Amino acid sequence: MRRRASGFALALAVNLLLILALLTLGARLPKPKGSSGILIFDVPPQSKKSEKEQEQSEPVRPRKSKPVPKPPPIVLPSKPTITVEKPPPYIELSHDQYAEADVRALPKSAPSPGQGDSQPVGRGPNGEVLYAAEWAREPTNQELGFYLPRNSPDGYGLIACKTYPQNRVDDCIALESYPVSGHLAHAVLNAAWQFKVRPPRKDGKPMIGEWVRIRIDYVHSDGGRD
Repeated sequence: MRRRASGFALALAVNLLLILALLTLGARLPKPKGSSGILIFDVPPQSKKSEKEQEQSEPVRPRKSKPVPKPPPIVLPSKPTITVEKPPPYIELSHDQYAEADVRALPKSAPSPGQGDSQPVGRGPNGEVLYAAEWAREPTNQELGFYLPRNSPDGYGLIACKTYPQNRVDDCIALESYPVSGHLAHAVLNAAWQFKVRPPRKDGKPMIGEWVRIRIDYVHSDGGRD
């Protein structure tokens, strides 16, 4: 009986202890004074290693670059079209037709007014208009030297002559001698009958009867006079 009574008492004590523990756990703790109901947690600082690991773990975001404008499209020129012209048909001409088509056989056109006109170069002793002489044939040294005085100096003789048909001159007069003592103008007068001079022209037409001025230069050379 004693053993049963002690076992029963022990079991009862254990049950009481369990009930007491359950009641103690279910009891509410009183809130501290001045508490606002906000829980504050102290978070320890992360180590540098963890930050680096976090940076490495995060995906790398590409930087936004400015949009690059697209270059204008290159337009190549189209290939030029080459047209080949056909040569004109060959026309065979006879000998007479070819002679008629010869450009060299065409008559020369008349000169327009004002072209090729002789220009006045002065006035004669009696007021005659003098034109520059244009040689149809230049005189030779023999023709001039025959009338040249002996021991004459270098210089020139200037005369004025009236034009006649067949490129002849006559009625000549002395205008100037240089030097004066050389009398070279008289030598030119004496040789003038041999001169061949074209008459002055106006509108392309010869003016026979007009006056021309003739100058002969005399220069000594080793073989005589030029």
